[in-house]
This record gives sequence, structure tokens and C-alpha cells, in this order.
Amino acid sequence: MAGQLARDIEILADLFNAGGWSEIRLESKGLSVLLSTDRTTPSLGSAGPAAPTAPLPATIPAAASVVEESPVSSEALPNGAINPDWSVVLAPNLGTFYRSPKPGAAPFVEVGQRVEPNTEICLIEVMKLFTSVTAGMAGTVRHIAVADAELVEGGQALLYIERD
Repeated sequence: MAGQLARDIEILADLFNAGGWSEIRLESKGLSVLLSTDRTTPSLGSAGPAAPTAPLPATIPAAASVVEESPVSSEALPNGAINPDWSVVLAPNLGTFYRSPKPGAAPFVEVGQRVEPNTEICLIEVMKLFTSVTAGMAGTVRHIAVADAELVEGGQALLYIERD
């Protein structure tokens, strides 16, 4: 399911780029996606304009390629594949991924930890603006797809959760 979701988002991004649209918003079953060419468009759930970001990538990388390239924590399958039943948490925007609230502090979450929809799982920082990312679902963290302090793209897989 998570692999299919990542593929669906990749297809949506390709259609957005090819269609010449300036903005598209999609909300369905707890998932919200915003694609915009206007850097001042408020991000989903924010009150003000979004922080400036890099242009939308031509395609959003598939979750499996992110997993293979990053030194990460995982309960992934032996061949490095992600269980298709796990749900993915995506980066809301471009920025630096931080697993803990400050240097030297314990990470927000670890593999094997149970989370609730409002559990804070990481911070994404861009130009000194920190965005708190929550799990958005109840379940158990099964794979962290990004290393601490790594630059992430908007829409990139951050971690995978096995839903309850």
C-alpha cells in the first residue's frame, strides 16, 4: 500500500508538471497533497505564506530508492524492500530533516516505537523556520528512511509506520 501511494504521488507530480498547472490540492482519507509553482502559497495547515522552497522536482523519488541510498534505522525486509502494508509519512516541504528537538537530545521516535496521529516524529528546517511533522496515524514505526540532518525534498519518504 505504501509503495503504491508513493507511486501515485509520483504520477500526480508528473501530471502536474506536464499539465502546466500553477496549483493543485488533493485531500483524501487523511492524506493532504499540495503542489504549487507559487512560492508564496501557504502550505497545508499553515496560516501564512510558505517559506521559499526549491522548484518542484521533475519527479518525486520512489520510496524504495530513498531507502537504498540512506543510512537509516529499519525493520525492512531482508532484501531492503519496504513492506507494502506499511504507510509512509512524507516530508511536507524541502528542508533539513532532524530526528531530535535539539542537538544531543533523544530522537522524537525510534524504530519499534508506538505512535499516535499527533505524535511529533521529526522537524524539517528551512531558513531557520522549523516545521513539526506528526505521524498522522496510529501504529508502530517500522523504518526511518532518512538520516539525521539530511536534506529532504518535499514529498520524500521520511518514515514508514505499520498501522494498527
